[in-house]
Amino acid sequence: MNFRLEYTPKPFEIKIRHQDRLFLIGSCFTEQIGSKLSASKFRTLENPNGILFNPVSIANALSSYVSDKQYKEEDLFLQNELWGSWDHHTRFSALSSEECLKKINTSQIEAHRFLKSANWLIVTLGSSFVYELADNNKVVANCHKVPTDKFFKRLLSAKEVAEVLADSIYKVRNFNPGIKFNFTISPVRHLRDGFVENNRSKANLISAVHQLVSEIPGAYYFPSYELIIDDLRDYRFFAEDMVHPNYAATNYVWEKFMASCIDSDAYLLMKEISLINAARNHKPFNPGSMQHKLFMESNLQKVQALQKKYDYIDLKDEIEYFGA
Repeated sequence: MNFRLEYTPKPFEIKIRHQDRLFLIGSCFTEQIGSKLSASKFRTLENPNGILFNPVSIANALSSYVSDKQYKEEDLFLQNELWGSWDHHTRFSALSSEECLKKINTSQIEAHRFLKSANWLIVTLGSSFVYELADNNKVVANCHKVPTDKFFKRLLSAKEVAEVLADSIYKVRNFNPGIKFNFTISPVRHLRDGFVENNRSKANLISAVHQLVSEIPGAYYFPSYELIIDDLRDYRFFAEDMVHPNYAATNYVWEKFMASCIDSDAYLLMKEISLINAARNHKPFNPGSMQHKLFMESNLQKVQALQKKYDYIDLKDEIEYFGA
């Protein structure tokens, strides 16, 4: 007897290769998948503004990368002795405006250059709810622990989400005509909004994204949300907060992502890289022993051979580690 229905996403027509450059932006689930891609030696850039949840902030960030925007002090605000940006995560905040701007603009330059040559833009949408500043209606990416009476909260309609994302795709594609898009909805449940409100929020995102994917060539949808909510469908696959998918669930989505989105040749290379990662994470019982030295030399040879065979991946750190 089967107690669950397994869902296997359809394979993408065009799949991700190690030669590709992957630009990832969006919610915290973006960084979970991004870290796995990076560990497998894909060339990635993740969340240059930090974690972003709503489509307006994601679209604004992409527009700023396309235009190579450089932030100025008037773009910042001072709160609790910290300078910050309404467009950025708190990790960019600093005690001085100069330091804050340095971190932001360094990231902006990198994002502009990477997006120009990126092959894939992977967007993970988290919520249709936006917080707008009460004094000017600006949508903020992060509330920075500012009192809630400084904001208005509202739910974007599916039409609004589709329009803001379509405009963003248009700008990115003008900037980089060859780029492809992979949209996904974060399975993280925003229960602070409420159970019903969270479902309404996700529904608007799903409706908008499917409209875009059906209309725009080179745009795809990967069902992260459905894999957690409809396939696994069990609280044992969530962390203790009952909101975030746990390690097992994230790995399950990752396996489905590989099967659906990753090229078969890249998949084989990932297996070899996985063995190298395991060897690097190995904790030696006696680091000074001859046995450990032979272990290091053997893996150094494997890494060097792999680097020679696949010159488009970066194994410098591994060569330095095993050659130490």
